[in-house]
Amino acid sequence: MRAMFFRFTAVLALAALAQSAACAEGLVSAKRLSASLAAELAMDAVTACAQKNYHVGVVVLDYSGVQQVALRGDGAAPQNVLNANDKAYTAASFGADTAELVERSKSGPVSSAFAKVPHLLLNAGGVVIKVGDEVIGAIGVSGAPGGDNDVICAKTALDKIKDRMK
Repeated sequence: MRAMFFRFTAVLALAALAQSAACAEGLVSAKRLSASLAAELAMDAVTACAQKNYHVGVVVLDYSGVQQVALRGDGAAPQNVLNANDKAYTAASFGADTAELVERSKSGPVSSAFAKVPHLLLNAGGVVIKVGDEVIGAIGVSGAPGGDNDVICAKTALDKIKDRMK
């Protein structure tokens, strides 16, 4: 996991260098969901889970881990929103769904540094939001019985809005 963290940091640094070379004035533009689309995504995830009688919290972050929407569904515990935030933050930070990161961690040791970085949570339920191959954000869902069900709610919601992410 430590090697993955350092690779991720190196990729970010190279991307920043490439971006700065391409922008003569030093400005960077980045894609992110509009406020209304992020809110719709969060509501759709809560609704998808509620239809299965799961009470969840949902957080949508932009590509840099800044919160755009936090929504606690009816009956969800307060910690569900906190966990959803950390799942989304982990997905956005590594550019990969947290379920994938969990699987990767099973094949080798996870660095102790992972536990020291605030808001990283190695649990399924964080899903990256992409336009093409570009990560523009992440959604985190927490509170369903098992992270696999959190993932299903997140992906169901993403499927509903994917055609409008342009």
